[in-house]
Amino acid sequence: MLRTEQKIHYVLRVAIAMCFIGHGIFGIITKEVWCNYFAVFGIGTDTAYALMPWVGAVDILMGVVMLFYPIRAIALWLVIWATITAFLRPASGEPFAEFIERAGNFGAPLALLILSGGIKSFRQLFARIDANASVDEKTINNVFNCLKIVGFLLMIGHGWLNLIQKKSLLGQYASLGFTSPAKMAQFVGVFEIAAALIILIKPVRTVLLVFILWKISSELLYPHYELFEWIERGGSYGTLIALWFATKHFFSNLTIASPHTNK
Repeated sequence: MLRTEQKIHYVLRVAIAMCFIGHGIFGIITKEVWCNYFAVFGIGTDTAYALMPWVGAVDILMGVVMLFYPIRAIALWLVIWATITAFLRPASGEPFAEFIERAGNFGAPLALLILSGGIKSFRQLFARIDANASVDEKTINNVFNCLKIVGFLLMIGHGWLNLIQKKSLLGQYASLGFTSPAKMAQFVGVFEIAAALIILIKPVRTVLLVFILWKISSELLYPHYELFEWIERGGSYGTLIALWFATKHFFSNLTIASPHTNK
């Protein structure tokens, strides 16, 4: 039977693979909005379209490698790369919420790095991350705290986008038949911000499961490229699932460590 840290390890690997393979696919099919992000560096539209498949191919390769042969150097690169690409959204004029809503993209490889003990030498950068390596309690607690923050950010970011009534989200609610997409966006926004605070303050497993199911199902509602969008957001629900495993371990140990007195 897999130990808690092994379950977290494999969930994070799948989440990383989904995120970067999905992101890479959008590069291959040359997603139009990417032109805005290339423009931040002064790259014109024609050149951007020419570069997109190459960027996408590298993303897919990195995702596949992390799925089958994870190494710290690639995980570190993906933390940096995912942070940069997420930040390009507000840098190109989109709301800052777009950046924090993508916390799962850089949070998943970061959590895997923490779980693997970090990087203690240059040589270790290129060693395979061992799923069977022993992990001490301090490390698991660090992973738990990392995943809490990531979960908080991605939920509050998406809730924020709902409250400011992001156009594509209103389109989703309209396509589902809601007569007042704006009111639905407000309701969802409040729900997701409340969920973010619960995750940050005290993530309860049963409640976390509701948030996981919500995230997995709601990410299927995009009107275009539904499957690819869902795959790309694997980092979001992957980190929440990893937190679900870590939460049981954390609170069970907390209960054991707490003093009990009988009167």
